[in-house]
Amino acid sequence: MEALDLQADGSYRAASDGSAVHKCANYDEHGVCNWLLLPDDSTHTLCQACRLNNVVPDVTVLDNRDNWAAMETSKRRLIYTLNALGLPILPMNEDPQHGLAFDIKSDLPGQRVLTGHSEGLITINLAEASPSIREKVRHEMNERYRTLLGHFRHETGHYYWELLIAGSKFHDAFRTLFGDEVRDYVRALALHYEKPKDFLWDQEFISAYASCHPWEDWAETWAHYLHMVDTMETAGQFGLGSGVPEPLRSSQMPMPRGQDAFDQFMLGWMDLTIALNALNRSMGLADAYPFSISPRVQDKLRFVHQVLTERGSEPFVAATARPTVGQPTGGAQPAT
Repeated sequence: MEALDLQADGSYRAASDGSAVHKCANYDEHGVCNWLLLPDDSTHTLCQACRLNNVVPDVTVLDNRDNWAAMETSKRRLIYTLNALGLPILPMNEDPQHGLAFDIKSDLPGQRVLTGHSEGLITINLAEASPSIREKVRHEMNERYRTLLGHFRHETGHYYWELLIAGSKFHDAFRTLFGDEVRDYVRALALHYEKPKDFLWDQEFISAYASCHPWEDWAETWAHYLHMVDTMETAGQFGLGSGVPEPLRSSQMPMPRGQDAFDQFMLGWMDLTIALNALNRSMGLADAYPFSISPRVQDKLRFVHQVLTERGSEPFVAATARPTVGQPTGGAQPAT
């Protein structure tokens, strides 16, 4: 966090050390971002997070700017965690084959925007930024949890599956834990929505949606691991949670390698979430953490931890089969 000193020429300097900085254009022009660029970013007008945008909302439409700002807040938290974990964040306009981009779109008459991922392009329906709409959808879909940040984390799970798992040394282990991803994805989704769950999905999966296909199981588990890392780091920074690993307590990521490190992480997480839920109940609120992690789900989370801590500097490979999740539809909107 920086306080800014406005200079006579209209430029800014960081109050902490006097270094020259400039605001992201989406900060300066639209007020939907609060990230700064350092002098060595002088070739860019947008910050790292905003440079990933492919399509953005039309700010002349009522409520779009506020909803877009909510989207950008969640996206910046995502990018912070991805950076902290040492993951590559490649803009699609710089690397069309392996890059990442975001379309933030609104429904148009007769054209519904589906939140999803396709070949590095993540589409998110702007309506999800409305708490009332999001809660309505959560209730209709009988979900325990639904947030903007959860959408961003889940969809990047599909993106990083392509970079980290497909064709890598981890692929066989992925199939052992999550199943064979070559099974018909479209049919799996149809069956998920057609039939009520007639088994105890929470013994095998972190969510009911995770049970529909190995790609969704991975994305839901990936998102959950990011939830855990971010929340544990925040707790550590506030001196909460005696079981928070030192790397998260001092913001020195990536996480340590090995099973013992993961086991410590899980024990700290369980202690923290029990306390979080007890605090919420004391306020008469719903549980902050409405999940139960079974041994099977813990094994899947351990696998995510292993991939992130043991991948090293291996080159990324193109996926042999790319997950296309919720193929987006909708009209074009202004792009930055």
